[in-house]
Amino acid sequence: MKIRYIIYTLILLGLAYLVYYRISENKKIEGAGGPKGGKGAKDAKGGGGPSLSVDGIVVKTSSFTNDLEITGSIEANESVVLRSEVSGLVTGIYFKEGSNVSKGAVLLKINDKDIQAQLQDALTKQNLSATSENRAKQLLQKGAISQEEYDIALANLRSLKAQAQIVRAQLAKTTIVAPFSGKVGLRSISVGEYLTPSTVIANLLSTNPVKINFSVPEKYIGQIKLNSPISFTTDGSGKSFSGKVFAIEPGINQQTRTLQIKALAPNPNNELLPGSFAKVKLALSTQNNAILIPTQAIIPVLNGKMVYISKDGKAKQVKVEAGTRTAENIVITSGLNIGDTVLTTGSMSLKPDAAVKVKVAGSKKKDTVH
Repeated sequence: MKIRYIIYTLILLGLAYLVYYRISENKKIEGAGGPKGGKGAKDAKGGGGPSLSVDGIVVKTSSFTNDLEITGSIEANESVVLRSEVSGLVTGIYFKEGSNVSKGAVLLKINDKDIQAQLQDALTKQNLSATSENRAKQLLQKGAISQEEYDIALANLRSLKAQAQIVRAQLAKTTIVAPFSGKVGLRSISVGEYLTPSTVIANLLSTNPVKINFSVPEKYIGQIKLNSPISFTTDGSGKSFSGKVFAIEPGINQQTRTLQIKALAPNPNNELLPGSFAKVKLALSTQNNAILIPTQAIIPVLNGKMVYISKDGKAKQVKVEAGTRTAENIVITSGLNIGDTVLTTGSMSLKPDAAVKVKVAGSKKKDTVH
């Protein structure tokens, strides 16, 4: 029983202390000008108290290049996998791996002795038929044979000429020539190997110029024209390269909702290798009198966007309309005037009519869209 009384006594003492502490704190707040209308109330409304130190920029116009950054791939201007049209043994390889070759240069030869024999046989029969046709013509002129007999001799000659042409075509297929000027890759065959039409001989690529293949979202299609300049970089080189758009796909890809584009870029030193990724920057448009402010100055609200400006030493809310957003800046299309001081920090602490002390800084004039 005594223990229970002791516990009750301790609880009552604790409650009494809490009541005393709360009353004391309230008196302190009232004495300092709290919520009953003193200095603290003015601070809460932003009408008095120390100024809040913030950063800001003075609104001015600048040139803004609306660039689009996308990834693409580098392709050879021309590319082909060299194969043979006929089967046979390789009798000669006339190119060096990794070397440049000219259009029409002989690259490889396949054994053609059997086809050469077929051609000789076809030519012999053709010559014999030509003699018979000539004799039949003379006899026809003398009336010794009928027109039908001469027509048969002429048809036989023409048939044998066609067969000789077929053999010549087969013979030409035993010689592999370069279809265009370029660089030959690594070969996968050797002299004496038996080739079939499915056997890969080597790759031949023309790499000056190279093609840059990339796609852009469909909302930008109205801003892309033939001969539009591009710049790009690759992971293998820190150098920036340039090119021009030369082909645009006539339709939108329905799966990705993008437009495929190809550009040509000179590659005289073979620095750009087909298959590499390219970080492409495409210039869409340039605004000469654009208003740019840092993106952190924008405050999303229920029905749009707003910013704080400094006017007469106080923070004022201004509703704005924004255009292109970049990694650092955003284009303002309406709501701000030249000379306004936009607050770029402290937006979470600011309230309308709060006293502010602004440290003005500069802003970048040009950014890139992501």
